[in-house]
Amino acid sequence: MLLGLAVVLGLLLGSLWLIKRLSTPRGAAAGLKVLGAVPVGPRERVVLVEIAGQVLVLGVTSASVRTLHTISADTLQHTADATPTANPFGDFPSWLKRSLERRNDAN
Repeated sequence: MLLGLAVVLGLLLGSLWLIKRLSTPRGAAAGLKVLGAVPVGPRERVVLVEIAGQVLVLGVTSASVRTLHTISADTLQHTADATPTANPFGDFPSWLKRSLERRNDAN
């Protein structure tokens, strides 16, 4: 029974290693990094892709992919640091922590 378990675990680990090995990008896709995507329709989305120090804003549909804009990665990072995103509902994790602390103090 232990031998069977060892064989099954070995096959599982070997399969996981093989999947990881086959899923890594090769060639031109190795330097490609998807930063984010936003759906703008049922089959359309806007995707930010970083490659070679440039960030491409791509419009992706079921029929085509088009470059909408090109930004340098440094400019995008500088802009993201300068303008923090404001959540209209506040910072949920800190709100939850404060609420739990108030609840614990009341007990």
